[in-house]
Amino acid sequence: MEEHHSAAAKLALSLLLLSLASLALSATDPNDLAILNQLRKNLQNPELLEWPENGDDPCGASWPHVFCAGSRVSQIQVQNLGLKGPLPQNLNQLTELSNIGLQRNQFSGPIPSLKGLSKLRFAYLDFNNFTSIPVDFFEGLDSLEVLALDGNTLNATTGWNFPPQLGNSAQLQNLSCMSCNLAGPLPDFLGNMSSLTVLQLSGNGLSGGIPPSFKGLNLQILWLNNPTGDGLSGPIDVLTTMVQLNSLWLHGNQFSGVIPDSIGNLTSLKDLNLNQNRFVGLVPDGLANLALDRLILNNNHLMGPIPKFKAPNASCDMNAFCQSTPGVPCATEVMALIEFLDGLNYPSTLVSKWSGNDPCGSWLGVSCGNNGKVSVINLPKYNLNGTLSPSVANLESLVQIRLQNNNLQGSVPDNWTSLKSLTELDLSGNNISPPLPKFSSTVKVSLDGNLLFNGNPSAAGAAPKGSPSSSTAPKGNHSSSTGSGSRVNGTSEPNQQKGSKRSSIIFIVAPIASVAAIAVLLVLPLSMYFCKKRRDAIQNSSSLVIHPRDPSDPDNMVKVVVADNTQGSASTVTGSSASRNSSGRAESHVIEAGNLIISVQVLRNVTKNFAPENELGRGGFGVVYKGELDDGTKIAVKRMEAGVISNKALDEFQSEIAVLSKVRHRHLVSLLGYSVEGNERMLVYEYMPQGALSRHLFHWKTFELEPLSWKRRLNIALDVARGMDYLHNLAHKSFIHRDLKSSNILLGDDFKAKVSDFGLVKLAPDGEKSVVTRLAGTFGYLAPEYAVTGKITTKVDVFSFGVVLMELLTGMMALDEDRPEESQYLAAWFWHIKSNKEKLMAAIDPTLDRKEETFETIAIIAELAGHCTAREPSQRPDMGHAVNVLSPLVEKWKPVDDENEEYSGIDYSQPLNQMVKGWQDAEGKDSGYLSLEDSKGSIPARPTGFAESFTSADGR
Repeated sequence: MEEHHSAAAKLALSLLLLSLASLALSATDPNDLAILNQLRKNLQNPELLEWPENGDDPCGASWPHVFCAGSRVSQIQVQNLGLKGPLPQNLNQLTELSNIGLQRNQFSGPIPSLKGLSKLRFAYLDFNNFTSIPVDFFEGLDSLEVLALDGNTLNATTGWNFPPQLGNSAQLQNLSCMSCNLAGPLPDFLGNMSSLTVLQLSGNGLSGGIPPSFKGLNLQILWLNNPTGDGLSGPIDVLTTMVQLNSLWLHGNQFSGVIPDSIGNLTSLKDLNLNQNRFVGLVPDGLANLALDRLILNNNHLMGPIPKFKAPNASCDMNAFCQSTPGVPCATEVMALIEFLDGLNYPSTLVSKWSGNDPCGSWLGVSCGNNGKVSVINLPKYNLNGTLSPSVANLESLVQIRLQNNNLQGSVPDNWTSLKSLTELDLSGNNISPPLPKFSSTVKVSLDGNLLFNGNPSAAGAAPKGSPSSSTAPKGNHSSSTGSGSRVNGTSEPNQQKGSKRSSIIFIVAPIASVAAIAVLLVLPLSMYFCKKRRDAIQNSSSLVIHPRDPSDPDNMVKVVVADNTQGSASTVTGSSASRNSSGRAESHVIEAGNLIISVQVLRNVTKNFAPENELGRGGFGVVYKGELDDGTKIAVKRMEAGVISNKALDEFQSEIAVLSKVRHRHLVSLLGYSVEGNERMLVYEYMPQGALSRHLFHWKTFELEPLSWKRRLNIALDVARGMDYLHNLAHKSFIHRDLKSSNILLGDDFKAKVSDFGLVKLAPDGEKSVVTRLAGTFGYLAPEYAVTGKITTKVDVFSFGVVLMELLTGMMALDEDRPEESQYLAAWFWHIKSNKEKLMAAIDPTLDRKEETFETIAIIAELAGHCTAREPSQRPDMGHAVNVLSPLVEKWKPVDDENEEYSGIDYSQPLNQMVKGWQDAEGKDSGYLSLEDSKGSIPARPTGFAESFTSADGR
């Protein structure tokens, strides 16, 4: 019996303990309970929750919409209840939350931070009235799989974007933030989230292009449609690598370029909407053959025939197709011209004017003969980029091809020689490469201003003997007056003959832009001021260097330079130059054609023996002086100080000569000559009267200058972009500047900007992505990969250009240790504020007019500056993109007169020697003219008295 009572007691005790344990398990964590009660208290209509008013155990009593794991709240599911009011800001103290469903209510106020909710897998906050999202919202969400924020106007004033912390949510599969006020570019880190399968970002203010990091992303649904602003832009090639895509919506953006044929790789794709973008060119076969359920291509600039789509529901209205019936081909000439456009990257000016199946209608720049066939392509000065298409050979009735003064590259297709009716091919003022095919002698070929031919087309397999090709300009320089620099460089050129008396003659030959100016060519012999106007001091023709004009220069300047030796010996500046040492023995050393050796004495004279009052500035290797000729023409002389002559300095001196002899552009400062005598190393430049951009941005009060207007800053930015684009892409080699900064951007009287200081320039090797070099440049402008690895590409210049844009926007120096620590390094600080409208507005230079209409362009430049200073070089655009962004923001001047108009019987499309001959025949010869010779014979030059009609060396 006692044993029985003992067993009963033990059972009762066990039941009591189980009961107590059960009570303990069902009791809700007090902190969790407090947060739930605060949620109920915040609501305007808490009765919709149906939570007991005096309940103290939501986990044990099973409150509606609340789910627990033990005593901790693990889920809140209140979707579609119509709840109104703010959420508790300490919601993230529910540390066991794994699923929160708040969607489709009327919750308001700021979204509470979810920081630290490492077990949260599903967060549905969409379609409420939340007003903002905290910056730490995404920190520590290690298990997050689904996040929905759609339909909340977050940060209404400034917009927002996903912070990098979201990239740590490696399990994220579904990210939806439609119409949630996102702004700025698509974050790169999204492309590294390999678990992401759904990305829905429609209805936001996103801009920029598809990041390259998206390549191969395993997305099944990508919606980027219906932006609130201008939308995303650029090509879509990277999207064709997402082979899992099922639904792709891009409508309403500004995506451009051709639709890549590789889109046919997306065999899982069923729904594709490209409506209302800027796609051009032919519809690729890869797209036409996709077995889509729905395809929308409306409102683009697609050309050519309409294919027979495999998709049963395909729409392609409002394009520029040649036919309206699918499967009907275009006329042969139409297809030839479309392929011609393809080589030119489909310029918008032509795409918008070329539609239909009849080029003889109103196609811009195209004319037809009586046979109804295309006879003329006339597109000069249309800023065309790209290469020449062999398809032009299919235009069998072509008589004239006039494409002068564009930016065309590559070589002339061999099959163009089959054009039997062709009589004129004008490609002057481009960047065409040798060799030139052998055209018939009846074809007049013009190649003036194509520097890759080096003024000698015949040596490059150009026109055959007897061909009226006009590509005969000697190689050389293109300059106007002279500018100050900020550094001095050195070379190891042999010394001039000790004690020799040398002087320089610079002839400037400039075409006159109006009938009122009278003369077509002007010759100004500056040497008259140093040689006591003695004609017998003029060199023979072998010392002439005629610099071909830069085709992009509206002034069409032509420089003629003569080196004079008063002892009568000629110095030939055509690849080598002779000088004598102290023993009288002649030495031959190679120099770059197109530069002039000027004696030290001449430079002493024009600078008044390097007087302190003529000092323009000081740099790392010396002083820049202003020189003034007797007629008032100014030059800038950079003189290396003897104390800093080192191998490094000499290398930079030689580099500057080498680079500026190869590249000539209206937005690159021109080198007029140099001097190498004894310990003297001097460079002579055109003078830039307004000095460095840095003076006008940072020191305008000190120099009592007017602050630069926003319009003027935009023009300066465009000038610099064009100069750098030429340096990177349009010169016959690709050069990297390495020291682009505001103090190396010089301004003329008209505030036209030119890039200077080429002592650190490096040649980008052919076929190599980057080159390793010693670190050089200026801190604050250095791209991170260059500063860390020493590897450079042209993208290091793009980074520096982005910093210059930031300086133009803010009036702040790139690096200033006197500023607060967070803003000392301008590039890093600007990145954090560029997408916040209020912060960006506050950062703008106070001297600028910061009205809303101005802010629109300011925001565009801020965005461009951000792209240019992206951490990864591959994320930065090239300088051509910067030109394209800036060009529409700057007013453009266009000539009123027709391209072919002649003044005083002179046709300006002719080569220089023919122009002068025509002028000479019209005006009559003068026995007082100076005799200048080019490779074809003597060219009479105007009397020096005509110089009085010009006020400066550039003819303005």
